[in-house]
Formats: sequence, structure tokens, C-alpha cells
Amino acid sequence: MATIGTTPAKNELDLMDMVEQSLSSESRAIRHHKSFSKLAKLLFSPRLSGVSNLSPSPVLMVGNHSLFSLDVPLIQSSMLTETGRFVRAMADKVLFKNPSTKSLILNMGGVLGSPVVGSSLMEKGKDLMVFPGGSYEVNKPIHERYTLKWKDRVGFVRLAAKHGYTILPFATVGPDEFYDRYCEGIEWFDSPFGKLLRKTGLLSDNIRQDLLVPIPKGVLGTFIPKPQKFYMGICEPLNLSEYKSQDLDDGTLVEIRDVVAHRIEAKIHELLLMRVQESSRGNWLRRQLVR
Repeated sequence: MATIGTTPAKNELDLMDMVEQSLSSESRAIRHHKSFSKLAKLLFSPRLSGVSNLSPSPVLMVGNHSLFSLDVPLIQSSMLTETGRFVRAMADKVLFKNPSTKSLILNMGGVLGSPVVGSSLMEKGKDLMVFPGGSYEVNKPIHERYTLKWKDRVGFVRLAAKHGYTILPFATVGPDEFYDRYCEGIEWFDSPFGKLLRKTGLLSDNIRQDLLVPIPKGVLGTFIPKPQKFYMGICEPLNLSEYKSQDLDDGTLVEIRDVVAHRIEAKIHELLLMRVQESSRGNWLRRQLVR
């Protein structure tokens, strides 16, 4: 009985400690992203549009997600250098199980995707970013590039409404094509190699299917990402200040979520069209390396 009673309190203390670590490492994360932006400009030529849609008040950015989460530092560095806004990315709990990975994520401006953590940072007026598709969207098969895999998730709407935050939808194009595939995650999992890993105990039969990472094929067949040009577009925001402290019903949560999703999907289409229109302007070397 005592264990059951104290576990939630301990977990909450751990989460609040993570919030404090995130706050204390903010200046370090900003330095990292300013340095990374120089490499990003060289390799991916980031282009950010729709900045006029950025609210002066704190925002919860919501967008599509890509393999290995390589889109995250590009988004963060673009926002920082182009708008001066430092945005914390909320990440899957599996990434925080390893102390080294946890430290790296915190130092790069990432935090655990938890309502407790999100609420605490919103109370401090911090900009946050979430990907409702999570690892399902990260590890989606190649034929589902630039599609949202949100299922029935509405937690981000509930969190934003609770604090009267503005939801800022955005879309990115480029990161979904940083890699082709040698093999999709589910393919190698069901292959003789995957069966051997499970038989020897190196891989669990009960592993989350969304964590099955595809085997990537980058530049010249290596694991180096292809230098696709990075496009990011900010959509029209949704101000949820009228819902602050309210307990929204499921219908309202779904309605707001669907509006966000539709704006992102429309922006993805717009960015893909923009890329086609600008394709002839790309340099010869980039065109060869992304083939």
C-alpha cells in the first residue's frame, strides 16, 4: 500500500527535476542550435515561410514528423535564427531511459512529452513543440511520406486549452526524404534475421511496433542523410485563450485537432508545390546527392 501511494509522488518529483534541468540548460541549448544552424545552412539550405503567423504570445507548435527526428534540430535552429524564438521539443519517453541520451536531449532543447512537464513549462510561458504522430510517424513506411499518423490523439489540444495557449500548426518538407530504405522496420522484424534476434533474446517479441526503425539508405548508400532542401511553413494559429482552465468535451477536442491537422496537410501540399517550382534553381551537386 505504501509503495502504491508514494510512486506517483516520486514520479512527479522526477518530472519536476527534469523541468528544472531543461530550464537550467536553456542557454547551452541555444548556443548549440546557433552553431548547428551554420551546418544546416550549408547542407539543407533551410527556408522558413509564414513567420507573420507567429503569435507574440507563447505557442505550442504542432507539426508533421520525420525519420530519426532529424527534422527537430532543423526546426529549432530555423526558429531561433529567423525569429529569435527558442522552442523546446517534447519527446517520447523511451528516449529518456538512457542517462546519456536523456542528457543529450535536454542539452539540445528537448523535454519529456508529459502533461506534467508541459504544464509546468507553459506556466512559465515557454514555447513548446509536439508531434502527435510520435514514433509511428517517425518510422512510417516510405510510401506514407508526408502523411500524419495521429490516430485518435488529442492530448496536445487538451494541454494547450488548459493553459489558454495558442496552437501554431506548421509543416516541413525535405526531412522525409533524407533517406530511402534498404528495408522497412516491419520487414526486417519478420525476416530470418529478426526472428534470430528474438530467439536469442536480443529483441523482445513484445516490442512496440512503432519503434521498429527502418534500415536507412542515405547519400551514396551510406547512413549520411541526403542534403534535401529543408522547407518549413508556419500556418494560421489557433488561439485557445477562451478555453483556459476548461475541461473540453471529446467532440471539441477532436474538432480542434482536425482543424490543426488539415492546416498542416494543406501546408505540406503548398511546400511540395513550392519545391517543384524551385527545383530548377538547385545546384548540380545537390541534385546528384539526393538521387
